[in-house]
Amino acid sequence: MSLTHLNVRGEAHMVDVADKAESRREATASGRIRMKPETLTLLAEGGLPKGDVLATARIAGIQAAKRTHELIPLCHALALTRVAIDFRLDEDESFVEVTASCRLNGRTGVEMEALTAVSVACLTLYDMCKAVDKDMEIGAIRLETKTGGVSGDYRRLGTAATAAATAVVRAAEGPIVTGEGQAGEVALGSRCNLPGPCIRVKCLAELRERLGVGDVSVPLADLASADVAGLKAALKALDPCFSRLDEGRVLCAVNQVMAGDDTPLTDQDEVAFFPPVTGG
Repeated sequence: MSLTHLNVRGEAHMVDVADKAESRREATASGRIRMKPETLTLLAEGGLPKGDVLATARIAGIQAAKRTHELIPLCHALALTRVAIDFRLDEDESFVEVTASCRLNGRTGVEMEALTAVSVACLTLYDMCKAVDKDMEIGAIRLETKTGGVSGDYRRLGTAATAAATAVVRAAEGPIVTGEGQAGEVALGSRCNLPGPCIRVKCLAELRERLGVGDVSVPLADLASADVAGLKAALKALDPCFSRLDEGRVLCAVNQVMAGDDTPLTDQDEVAFFPPVTGG
């Protein structure tokens, strides 16, 4: 067996995948961050000073998967069609297990994207919780499953994470519907608490503190245009505090995917507004 990232002279180089046939490729990776029991309790109850920890870590993981080629020198820039991040809180062992699955139709695999997503999500969990617990440990980052490509399928055997990883891959077939306080990719029920078509809005991290609003549902009919810009206008009409969405740099994600003002919206979409994830 030879290493594909080394040429005949032993020099590192990017593999040319132009002649490979396109196929559907998926990969799932997992990792965990261990913390004090009281830290895990604060995380679960939303009592940490930086706000919605899991939502911020989920978005960070998705961003990292899409930018893996900027971090790992010989990775290709990939047009991912799906990134799903899942969290499991283990109270008995006091850790958060992070699972990430990535998918595309292309000529190269997405193992590195899944591993990078898990790594950055764990790092973000550390950043969000370090004010109360600097003894946290990140570890056990590994590939769980891989499908597609000429090398065939791979599935890690003998671990409890394998079943969870498979569940995330299957869940990724459906819409992203995340329940309040739940880490799963798919949950039953409506996102909005209004009877008609509506958009669920979440303000995360310190933005929630600045606005004094964490979660609100907006009727779809109140939007002047069915996009993020129309939602912002409707929010400002609902409460002047939302004018702060235009102050400084505020990022936006629709259904956990980064979005802009012209991103279209439909019934039951979840729109998150949040500041850039930084340390400190």
